Amino acid sequence: QVQLVESGGGSVQAGGSLRLSCAESGTDNGRRCMAWFRQVPGQAREGVALLDGDHTTAYTTSVEGRFSISQDDDRTTLYLQMNSLKPEDTAMYYCAATIPGPWGAGRRCDWSLRTFTYWGQGTQVTVSS
Repeated sequence: QVQLVESGGGSVQAGGSLRLSCAESGTDNGRRCMAWFRQVPGQAREGVALLDGDHTTAYTTSVEGRFSISQDDDRTTLYLQMNSLKPEDTAMYYCAATIPGPWGAGRRCDWSLRTFTYWGQGTQVTVSS
């Protein structure tokens, strides 16, 4: 059973930085698409950053140039480095993973929530002005 556990959230002033971590357990060596999403109460969950099976990345426009998604070499931890944070980045941040498949080699990751099977419990990020 795949489990994802996020950490690293907190409160920071605008312009500051945070690094979120997502510890992965129960995963095998199969290719997966990994992603970070965020959600504000009363709003839909939105994709923030994708890491495809071939290590290509994609970002939502509002975070490009400020956020960076990465994974450690043994694929046990997913990261989201967040720089130049803005109050509008305030949200609950979730880590997500797909089932194994030809991600990045015949199948492309996308922003649809239905693409992802596994979700963490979330970590809160609050940015004050």
